[in-house]
Amino acid sequence: MGTDESEVLAYIEKYATVFNALAKEVLTRTNKTAEGAGATAPGMFDPQKLASLLNGDIKVDSNKLIQQQMQYMQKQADLWQQASKAMMGQALAANAETIDTGATAPKTTSGDRRFEHSDWEDNPVFHYIKESYLVNSDMLNNMIDTLEFSDEKAAKQAKFFTRQYINSLAPTNFILTNPEVCEEVIKSKGENLVKGMQNFLEDLEKSPLEAFKMRQSDSNAFTLGENLANTPGKVIFQNELIQLIHYTPTQEKHYQIPILITPPFINKYYVLDLDEKKSMVRGLLNAGYCVFMISWVNPTSELADYDFTDYMRKGSLAAIEIIKAITKQKQVNLTGFCVGGTLCSMTAAYLRAIGDESIASLTFLTTLLDFSEPGEVGNYFSEDMLPIVEKNAENNGVFDGRITGMSFSLLRENSLFWSFFIENYLKGKDPAPFDILYWNSDATNIPSACLKQYLRTTYWENKLKDPGALVIDDIPIDLGNIDMPSYFLSTIADHIVLWQGAYEGTKIVAGDCRFVLAGSGHLAGVINPTEGGKYPHWINDELPDSAQDWLEGAKEHKGSWWPDWHQWMQSASGHKINALQPGKSKRYPAIMDAPGDYVLKRLDE
Repeated sequence: MGTDESEVLAYIEKYATVFNALAKEVLTRTNKTAEGAGATAPGMFDPQKLASLLNGDIKVDSNKLIQQQMQYMQKQADLWQQASKAMMGQALAANAETIDTGATAPKTTSGDRRFEHSDWEDNPVFHYIKESYLVNSDMLNNMIDTLEFSDEKAAKQAKFFTRQYINSLAPTNFILTNPEVCEEVIKSKGENLVKGMQNFLEDLEKSPLEAFKMRQSDSNAFTLGENLANTPGKVIFQNELIQLIHYTPTQEKHYQIPILITPPFINKYYVLDLDEKKSMVRGLLNAGYCVFMISWVNPTSELADYDFTDYMRKGSLAAIEIIKAITKQKQVNLTGFCVGGTLCSMTAAYLRAIGDESIASLTFLTTLLDFSEPGEVGNYFSEDMLPIVEKNAENNGVFDGRITGMSFSLLRENSLFWSFFIENYLKGKDPAPFDILYWNSDATNIPSACLKQYLRTTYWENKLKDPGALVIDDIPIDLGNIDMPSYFLSTIADHIVLWQGAYEGTKIVAGDCRFVLAGSGHLAGVINPTEGGKYPHWINDELPDSAQDWLEGAKEHKGSWWPDWHQWMQSASGHKINALQPGKSKRYPAIMDAPGDYVLKRLDE
């Protein structure tokens, strides 16, 4: 072995020891909720959470367990036999057996994107490492399947945290067991490790104590108001919680009934106004609509006492009244995205309960009204974890948005966490520019009172679906009072809002409903522009009781769902009138140009 190679290997050993110890400490660290409180939040990859679930009220299917153990022993024997032959120079046999690791990629050895490098098949050592990992992953997943939990929620959590644990131990996540990283080390003579450590420490410096914030996009590639959130418009109102943007029309005439878009307050609005091609706002303007957008504040502890109902009062309710005054119209078309849609449902029910008919139509974009099927997000809100989350928010006055961002990334851990961990820190690469991931990293805080009321009302107690379970200003909230037309848009691969769960909302509201299912996931499926939209959508004019029955009767349509939505909204939008220019109202003149300054506040600066 040459001197250079010896130096490189020595450096790898030194770096791996230091970096792995530091990374493990960061990724498994716990957060004290309060001095003397005695409660800790489990780390992101802490096996203690899984162990606590397995110590609960469970039974073991002995027959199934024995069968799984026998299969595991046979797989290990086959693997050893194959490895022995490989070490003796025989060619490795292709393994086409399906192995379920819980990864987001196809569940086969050859289809798992983590193992695309040729050395995973051609090099006997790496091949053994990979196959051994997959066999043991299979064993752990099968073991969980042999357990019978008395609580279905605990069963789902056990599977979720087992998957997290398994994927955190993948050989691709470590320097010496990833052939791509080893190649990069030799090629750069260890410089990638130096750069990787620098990247890690820079990200650590910008992370809150409770979570690790990893760069997913080039943070210098985008500037709000220039190449993102650059649709012309004016901020025409602001209060403690919102800035209201009125966009400049692109047509000489637009429909008389305006549209108010309510984005989720846990994120920034500009995911709906990316570049010119992807902007939903521009799509609406070009289709002849008058568009307003709520831009939520990025709150500090000064707003700790603002709750979910305050977001309704000072958010959607305030915006509706201002828009009516500016446009001199009696109604608005209300659109809500994700949490913003849930807020819109509460707003509409509240208004109908007091006899107010300000809402002409409702559009719910990937929105839950019934939280019976919360998806994997619900795994974070167990009986022991929810009080810890709430206590954290109480102590800080806000719940740090970077924790929320990390939590959502871990719902797709291999594609949204570990892939960047490998590229950024092990290979020492800088992430490429990607507008949606830039937005995803631009976190927003949630006031303590809002977080607690929202989580308890929705994910924990599921009150919205029950008439009168939630009361605001002595007014019982009943989503069954929503008698205006409603458009439900869900996406088939959504991991945050399961489309089957969103479909349940059509059974709650009273007005005419249209349910449309789009391709792709929570963001890309929604942001699928008319021109060049690459995902299909499915339409079924009937609304059977079962979501699966709806899908079986649905017809696939190529391209964007936007034209269907635009056409549907026409019946609630009145006739065309001369386009209204923003900032011309004497009562609500322009305060500043869009995108305003609430959206500019970043938590990592």
